[in-house]
Amino acid sequence: MNKVRVEVVGIAATESNGAYALILKEVGGERRLPIIIGAFEAQAIALELEGMHPQRPMTHDLLKNVIEALESNLAEVCVHDLRDGTFYAYLLLEDGEVEVDSRPSDAIALALRCGAPIYVAEEVMKEAALSPSAIEEERDEEADEEEEDFLERLKRHSAEESRTPQPKNQLQRLQQQLQKAIEEEDYERAARIRDEIRRLMQRSSQ
Repeated sequence: MNKVRVEVVGIAATESNGAYALILKEVGGERRLPIIIGAFEAQAIALELEGMHPQRPMTHDLLKNVIEALESNLAEVCVHDLRDGTFYAYLLLEDGEVEVDSRPSDAIALALRCGAPIYVAEEVMKEAALSPSAIEEERDEEADEEEEDFLERLKRHSAEESRTPQPKNQLQRLQQQLQKAIEEEDYERAARIRDEIRRLMQRSSQ
């Protein structure tokens, strides 16, 4: 399995009550992977990012203490799968000898406390990550193709017909909305638009 190392770049509130978007960014790249998590997990991650430590250990602090008490270590965590809109992760203990299933939010909260690297499978990144420049390039290509198509129609039709404005297609509109959502860092809306683009492309290929 090809893996991409990522880092936590922030947590953003969403329009849904009690839900937050955890934003992972590939190291040395520009792709960003938004994962929707609950309020408790968001708090656990935010506390560690801010370097704030409660007087009594929270659940993820307790897990870290248990791992250390058993003289083990957290080698890495990885978001390895995406099925039906749900992300799946695992913990790798004892230098890769023990693998434990985990929710991504719990795995990342623990990785931050243990100083362990965080990875995402390349296939998951390809399917769900957002890339501002790639979207911009694809939108430019769509615009170029539409312009060429318009010029071809201009040659075939009369001057009166050619002056009729050509509406933008649905895919281009969605790509423009996706680009705007990324620029505004509205990752929840961007994820919904990305899913709509994927469904539209799947229908057009059938």
